[in-house]
Amino acid sequence: MDRAEIKVLLCDDSLLARKNMTDKLNACGITKIMMVNDGQSAVDTYKAERPDIIFLDIVMPVKDGITALKEIIEFDKNAYAVMVSSAGTQVHIREAIKCGAKDFLQKPAALEQVQTIIDHVLNSD
Repeated sequence: MDRAEIKVLLCDDSLLARKNMTDKLNACGITKIMMVNDGQSAVDTYKAERPDIIFLDIVMPVKDGITALKEIIEFDKNAYAVMVSSAGTQVHIREAIKCGAKDFLQKPAALEQVQTIIDHVLNSD
């Protein structure tokens, strides 16, 4: 798989946060990006599209990111989920990792951090 083939699902209720992450993903060569703004939409879109990576905010309407993560991992135990939050606490980080998240990024994520995640997904095949 190369960068142009990677499908990313970006879930955040903030339009600005989605734009910021999209810019970083584009800078990494990622162009197949689906965006949703709540946890339930993330679950539904993940099941329909099976993206290679999902970036999930924690605090969102309808369904929070931790709850959405649990449902996604229940559906696909190999899902590559990364939690992204400005409200990241040690409790959130531990809960996310316990539920199956592969990584945790503090908003706004640095380009280098996003690049590292993309590289890891590319090298895990």
